[in-house]
Amino acid sequence: MYRYGGNCVNWEKTGIDAFSEMIDSSTDITRETFMKHVNHEDMAGIAKLLGYVKHHAYGLTMKQDGYVSYHRSKYDGERCYYFCHSAIEYVFFQEEP
Repeated sequence: MYRYGGNCVNWEKTGIDAFSEMIDSSTDITRETFMKHVNHEDMAGIAKLLGYVKHHAYGLTMKQDGYVSYHRSKYDGERCYYFCHSAIEYVFFQEEP
C-alpha cells in the first residue's frame, strides 16, 4: 500500500532534482489503477482538503474532475504514485512493513 508522502509545495529543496526526474519519467495511469495502489483514507482526506465532495449529488467529486491526472513513476529509484491537481503533484510512497 502506498501512503501520502507530500506534495511539491512542501518538498525539501535537496530532493528537487529527484522530484523533477520523477515527473519527467512518469507514466500516465487511470484513476482506477491509481486507487488500487494508494491508501483510500489518505486520498479521502486530501480530496476533502481540496474541496471535493464524497458524492456527486452534492457537487464535484475528485473522480469527476477531468483536470486531475494520475501517474506512476520512481522517486530516487523507488516506485511511487502521484496525482496532479492545479499543477501540484501529491506523491504516495510504499508503506514501510
